[in-house]
Amino acid sequence: MIRALRISTSTALILLSALLFQASTSLSVAQTQKTRAGSGDEEAPLFSEYRSVRIGMTAEEVRKKLNNPNDKSDEQDFFVFGDNESAQVFYDKSHKVFAISVNFLKDAREQPTAKTVFGSDIAPKPDGSIYKMVRYPKSGCWVSFSRTAGDSPLTTVTLQKIE
Repeated sequence: MIRALRISTSTALILLSALLFQASTSLSVAQTQKTRAGSGDEEAPLFSEYRSVRIGMTAEEVRKKLNNPNDKSDEQDFFVFGDNESAQVFYDKSHKVFAISVNFLKDAREQPTAKTVFGSDIAPKPDGSIYKMVRYPKSGCWVSFSRTAGDSPLTTVTLQKIE
């Protein structure tokens, strides 16, 4: 014997409204999480400077902040901060920073994670390596995070002006 469930029209509308509200709330939360996860919708990246060096600074300002580079030229400076950390700072024709690339070996003190760079973790590839790049058009730059696989991974974080 089959019985039909009888509910009033007003109860049905309340249930339908509750379901639609829950679905829209879930969608809103998912969209917010996607934005916070480094989708590039933000105006500025979380990783926007390295040791107080930012895009647009002059070579002179960089050298004051980071001391004398191990190797320097008009186009780029190379800095070594111990055995596990190094950085390259690239300059445009007006001697202003247009890119910063930082390398960290396994035991580096201040080694960033994908979460500190983008606000969320990145799922590793099957071999254990990680890579992600996000463009921030409103800020005029992009950021990439790369970590090699293996027991002694190399992590590279790059911040570059969008030309």
